[in-house]
Amino acid sequence: MSRSAVLSLPVSVLRATALCAVLALSGPAVSLAAYNPPSHNVAWQPAAADADIDKAFAQGKAEKKPVLVYWGAAWCPPCNQLKATLFNRQDFAERSKSFVAVHIDGDAPGAQKLGSRFKVRGYPTVILFNPEGQEITRLPGEVDAPQVMNVLQMGLSGGRPIKAVLADARAGKPLPANEWRLLAFYSWDTDEAQLVPAAERPGLLAQLAAAAPAAEVETSTRLLLKSLAETDAGKPAAVSAAQRERVLKVVADAAASRTQMDVIVNYAPDLVSALAPQAGPDRKSTAAAVDTALQRLQADTTLSRSDRLSALIARVGVARLDQPKDTLKPQLPDALVKQVRDMAATLDREITDGYERQAVITSAAYALGQAGLWKESDALLKANLAKSHSPYYLMSQLGGNAKKQGRKDDALAWYAQAFAKSEGPATRLQWGSSYFTALIELSPKDAATIEKVAAQLFTEAGNQQGAFYERSARSLQKVGTQLGQWNKGGQHQAVVDRLKAQLAPVCGKLPVADGQKATCDGLIKA
Repeated sequence: MSRSAVLSLPVSVLRATALCAVLALSGPAVSLAAYNPPSHNVAWQPAAADADIDKAFAQGKAEKKPVLVYWGAAWCPPCNQLKATLFNRQDFAERSKSFVAVHIDGDAPGAQKLGSRFKVRGYPTVILFNPEGQEITRLPGEVDAPQVMNVLQMGLSGGRPIKAVLADARAGKPLPANEWRLLAFYSWDTDEAQLVPAAERPGLLAQLAAAAPAAEVETSTRLLLKSLAETDAGKPAAVSAAQRERVLKVVADAAASRTQMDVIVNYAPDLVSALAPQAGPDRKSTAAAVDTALQRLQADTTLSRSDRLSALIARVGVARLDQPKDTLKPQLPDALVKQVRDMAATLDREITDGYERQAVITSAAYALGQAGLWKESDALLKANLAKSHSPYYLMSQLGGNAKKQGRKDDALAWYAQAFAKSEGPATRLQWGSSYFTALIELSPKDAATIEKVAAQLFTEAGNQQGAFYERSARSLQKVGTQLGQWNKGGQHQAVVDRLKAQLAPVCGKLPVADGQKATCDGLIKA
């Protein structure tokens, strides 16, 4: 699946680690009454509290089975893509008999506390633990389903914990081929600095690429591509002539580029920038070579609709490289614009699965916007509101479209509607935070609405379990930060004082030991 399918389009992180010490119980076990599993062909065990997780790990240890933990949300496009392409597969269902499958819905009562326990942040995150509770690996959600199944099988076949594998690789110890592949296919996007700080990731991946055995060509190539893709655009990596030639050979080879599809598709502009940092003939030829590979992938019917659309989105991204990032009407080839328009229409017409529609239509609308077809992007989103099980996601995207075009009133109206329609405790805080941010940016003089929305979010947080953990805590911290910026110079001090007074009893009820009270107390700075 594409990184472009995540909330806060354009591109966001697709994106826990080793089992932390067991925390105190956080509320009742999840109710099965209204439980909606990720798929109906797998015996998923819902988890909403530490007790649920402890039970799953006890079962895994007793039955000598690994434990697979899936963390996601109903609205999340990449999560829906997993449901449409991986979890519903018969081979996945068969394979699930050899592990304990656990599903954590990010909006379940204690889910955000569980997120803190596992150091999980991004939806979706899929983690495979051994029966002793040590993380074997994180499955990459962006690769196509058959490759995920291969990685899963490697983990299930007595795989060692990823930390031990990485430590041996860094120490120069020999590793079997499967362990090199586990490193290459590890979900670095959802690592959350558990194995390595994000800033050190490009260098580590480059070192691993150089250290991989010569016989493991696909593995070392993948590590090299990932290292280039991870490089900060503002600090281009020093790419040798040999590395450049190697990458260009991969994109020119149909089989090799298909094998490395997810990296090429999801990071195409980054790869072009790494290979050719400056505009000019080298960048032009590099972009043309990458575009040729993307065209093949776009036409590859063995890939999912989402991946084929992602290849087209990547082509637009490459074509926009030397244009201002915020340009509304990019200069693109007419044929490319037509393909974006045609593919969006085809996908809208052909997709019947609700999960796939949630994943793909949002990306198609993004593609239309990136191609400068804003009216068509809006029209596609509006036409799908009634077809989506999470229409508030599409409403947020409509708000984003309007904001980019300078239609402030429309943007605020869509953000407000998205917040009003959003469902689930963590989701409501996230959508409310987005609406609040838009108010501060687009309508800073509307103090009454700003105070009303902040007050509502603090009220909802006070009535929730786990509002001061992980994603929910970050949503509230974002509100606090925006409040501070809005009140710079004390011009809205009366509003801030009232909100602080409202928040004080909420913070006062929180336990001190696990950091919840400190998080709450720090929301509104003096």
